[in-house]
Amino acid sequence: MTALLGIDAGTTSVKAVVFDLEGHPLGLAAEEYPLLTPGPGQVELDCETYWTACCRAVRKAVGLIGVDPSQIVALSISSQGETIIPLDASGRPVRRVLVWLDTRASAEAAAIERHFGTQRVFEVTGQPEVIPMWTAAKILWIREHEPENFRRVSRFLWVEDYLLYRFTGRYATEKGVTTSSIMVDIRNRCWWGEMLDFIGVSPERLPELKEPGEIVGPLTAQAAAQAGLTTCTIAVTGSMDQMAGALGAGNITPGIITEATGGALAICATLPGLVYDPGRHLPTQYHARPNTYCLQPFGQTGGMALRWFRDTFGQTEMAVARDTGMDAYDLLTAAAARVAPGSEGLICLPHLTGTASPEFDPAARGVFYGITLKHGRAHFARAIMESVAYMLKKNLDMVEQTSGPVREVRSMGGGARSRAWLQIKADVLQKTVTPLAVEEAASLGVAILAGVAAGVFANLEEGIARMTRLGESLQPNPDDAPAYQRGYQEYLDLYEFLAPMFRRSQER
Repeated sequence: MTALLGIDAGTTSVKAVVFDLEGHPLGLAAEEYPLLTPGPGQVELDCETYWTACCRAVRKAVGLIGVDPSQIVALSISSQGETIIPLDASGRPVRRVLVWLDTRASAEAAAIERHFGTQRVFEVTGQPEVIPMWTAAKILWIREHEPENFRRVSRFLWVEDYLLYRFTGRYATEKGVTTSSIMVDIRNRCWWGEMLDFIGVSPERLPELKEPGEIVGPLTAQAAAQAGLTTCTIAVTGSMDQMAGALGAGNITPGIITEATGGALAICATLPGLVYDPGRHLPTQYHARPNTYCLQPFGQTGGMALRWFRDTFGQTEMAVARDTGMDAYDLLTAAAARVAPGSEGLICLPHLTGTASPEFDPAARGVFYGITLKHGRAHFARAIMESVAYMLKKNLDMVEQTSGPVREVRSMGGGARSRAWLQIKADVLQKTVTPLAVEEAASLGVAILAGVAAGVFANLEEGIARMTRLGESLQPNPDDAPAYQRGYQEYLDLYEFLAPMFRRSQER
């Protein structure tokens, strides 16, 4: 049997999935790790944690299937973007990792914006705003605040690159995971020299920039032993998690979008070429498919809002879940499904941590509006679910204005487990919504890349045809469209009315 290994290095866990060539997960394991928060806006991790968790997850996943590890011909990695790992000339960490959530580099982001202007950054990198999360700002922060550490850095790596380095001993990255660094010129698909000069980093201090799906090298004997693999396995460049998920969902041509409702909401719309949103609301990213681009709007708060509600107000459902073995989310969403579309006038803004696309308003806050005596816990749960669907619609409307009509939405992430939530999205969008049969879409996407690189598949199209499997589609109910048109307009009006108040509150 020939098998492929997809690794997804997320914010708080690493998942490893061994797939057969038909896309069936043979073994799946995850290893979690806590983030370190040494100060306000600071989120760090010891980089060895990534490697340790990765090896444990891979060993568990391989152990579950009881096959010879030499049958795993290739592996590839999807990971978060923006996180930066500084290594010295011996490949040892100079300091702890600055995780993508870290926002300490606000002054450095402002300095980059003053020097280049947001329009130029957008034209070169595809990123509509300069924010502290971007890697360039983080590197500049290290230079300004830790000059001795900065001088010691031989290579700045992203999470994907660090794991590839530990597997192969080679420094390599790819254009998907680096797009949101604002260090890559996406027009010419190379490092942006002017930005590198400004932050004080030469290309020699960065990994080799490759396409997604390129062979980096065979596993070293030491890495193979630590991960429970063999040197028969080759390591292949992957992509940023959302683009890898799009590939795993078969989203490689215009007309299909993927949306992932995890903690956040992330959308990927494949483009016919290099296209920019003329209103500068939507980021343009490099796709997991080589020589391809996508729009990737996102919102910081997606499923996180429903989790907050469950943890804060869902004690009854959580108690029932503990006693029965059921899932508290299932209980909440089942109750929400019994509420009429529009939540009987209850509107939610789910912006618990500000909002990104298309508003990019860090001052925005969560709101429930229209509360009456008839509203109960199920109404609030449904209003949250509808608000995420409204956020999706607002971004999707802008996607269609920029790149043309969308005929189908493919759903991923924890939110795709709820048929009630999928139906709400279908009714709000008035489009077909289809979940994936395999939940781990990002791991599947990079496994497909690995299979093409290893020669198992002739191309991505064959890999997707063999490995990607879809679940049952949900069709929009036209009878619910009027209620959602009213609710969506009220959602838009509520934000516009409150936006000045959000900004005044932040200034105080």
